[in-house]
Amino acid sequence: MSASEQAKAAAEEAFARGAYPHLVNSRPTVDKASTLGAFADALSFPDYFGHNLDALYDCLTDLSWLPRGEHVLIWPGSEALRKAEPKTYLAIRSVLSDAQRALGPSGRSAGSWRLTVVLPDA
Repeated sequence: MSASEQAKAAAEEAFARGAYPHLVNSRPTVDKASTLGAFADALSFPDYFGHNLDALYDCLTDLSWLPRGEHVLIWPGSEALRKAEPKTYLAIRSVLSDAQRALGPSGRSAGSWRLTVVLPDA
C-alpha cells in the first residue's frame, strides 16, 4: 500500500472513530520551514505560531482553537524530509512524539484534546 493510500486509510479510520483527521500536504515538506508551514496549514495554527520547533510543540500541545476531541495529524511526506534533512527530520519527529505523549491519555496536558500522529511512510 502506498503512503498516499495509507494516509487516506488513516484519515478514514480516524473519522470513523469520531476523531478529526488533519492531512499534511506532503509536497512542500522538504525542509524545516516548509514542513512547519505545512503542519500549521493542516492544523489551522493561530497567527501567533512562531515557525520554530518550540512553537510547534506549544501549538501541538494546546489545540484549543480546534474542537475538543482527538486530532489525528497524518504526515505522508515525512520520508522526503528524512532524506533531504535527516537532522531536521529527527528533531521534528521528536517534537511530534513529545507532543503526542503530552496529549495522550495519561499525559500532563491530557484533557479535552488528544493528539495522534500517523506517519504512513515512516
